[in-house]
Amino acid sequence: MSTANSTLLDSVDARTKLAGSNKMEILLFSLGTRETFGINVFKVREVSQTPKITKTPNMPVGVEGVISLRGNIIPVISLAKFVNPNEDRPQAEETMIVTEFSKHTQGFLVHSVDRIIRVDWNKVRAPENMLAGDQALITAITELEDGKLVSILDVEQILATVIGETFVPDIPSVNVDQEKFMFFVDDSMVARKEIISVLDKLSVKYHQANNGAEAWDKLQNIANRYQHDGEPLSQFLKLILVDAEMPEMDGYVLTKHIKSDSRFQGIPVVMHSSLSSNANRAMGSSVGVDAYVAKFDPFVLAETISPFLQS
Repeated sequence: MSTANSTLLDSVDARTKLAGSNKMEILLFSLGTRETFGINVFKVREVSQTPKITKTPNMPVGVEGVISLRGNIIPVISLAKFVNPNEDRPQAEETMIVTEFSKHTQGFLVHSVDRIIRVDWNKVRAPENMLAGDQALITAITELEDGKLVSILDVEQILATVIGETFVPDIPSVNVDQEKFMFFVDDSMVARKEIISVLDKLSVKYHQANNGAEAWDKLQNIANRYQHDGEPLSQFLKLILVDAEMPEMDGYVLTKHIKSDSRFQGIPVVMHSSLSSNANRAMGSSVGVDAYVAKFDPFVLAETISPFLQS
């Protein structure tokens, strides 16, 4: 276990150099079955043996209790109870992965941790229809050199199941011409629902995509159409909102494509990510994003994008 944790910590500086490389690092782990699961290393703070957990009443299903981590009380979640809810006797969960994303810190209990691998985003695929539905917990799949599949968990969906999806309060609409619109892309079903809730309250028209490659295809089609009509795209497409980590093409590479294409000149790109560290913000700046918003605060998102939409 100490080896896995040391490897993780030693790779932090190297990970900050991944922006624009269309690569990601995945921490592989097991839930005691034949399946191999993964989580983006950027979401991981540390790995340790499972500590003593304090049981608390009225916890949501899957939450084993809480622990004190350097003075902070954090929930501890059994991943096996989410991924394999019908298993009568789950395997021992001897390892805890402490994660930080979407402004929350929590521990995920797993059977064991394997290693960290680096993969190209273009080899990370959406799971298509194999886990369709609101409770889908797999956001992407990739393949190891030996042919074994790795299921990358949608930890945002798990967190939303535990604490509930973010309530989006009333937000004043913005004065945007009906011919104008924005574009957003996110691979998380939870995130897309939250973004749409904000945009609907702002009364903003939008197009959307589920991953970076799909977004780039759609954006090029939009640009081609306006170019064919002889109209400047920036007069109509007012903003592009991108997630950072997505199958097939991450938000950093997508932003580089957008910024290097003259048809998108004058159209701001805002990165909206559950990865909110200064390193991630610096990575966004290095590829040219115009603003960076941490998921998910509906007011902050609205305040950030509204000036771009009204410009």
